[in-house]
Amino acid sequence: MVQIDVTYTAKLKCSAVHEPSGTTLITAAPKDNMGDGSSFSPTDLLATALGTCMITTMGIFAMKNEIDLQGTTVRVQKIMTATPTRRVAKLPVEITVVKYVAPEFRERLENAAHTCPVAKTLSGETEIPVTFHWKD
Repeated sequence: MVQIDVTYTAKLKCSAVHEPSGTTLITAAPKDNMGDGSSFSPTDLLATALGTCMITTMGIFAMKNEIDLQGTTVRVQKIMTATPTRRVAKLPVEITVVKYVAPEFRERLENAAHTCPVAKTLSGETEIPVTFHWKD
């Protein structure tokens, strides 16, 4: 389990602290949704999570098979929709492997990307239990 502690700081911005490392991340609402776009938005982080998860999962396979993926890039585009409600509609991904990889490993690396935890989470319905604690 990993804990993330989030504080709403004002003006549609949040500060999120990654408990294990103490690293802080700031989010801001995008310009097209009443924010100033000064940092990653929550949905930008969703797209970022997908891209980094895909390449990390590929990297795990690559390390186990002594394949060099250094320099590989991932580009994720986030396409929003307002129908029926505002949400991420599409996340096109482009992965560019800049070093030679033997053909017998390519399909397995592609499978690693397609089956990363974030992609698998986004591929179907996700249960999200929510608990509120209110100050009395």
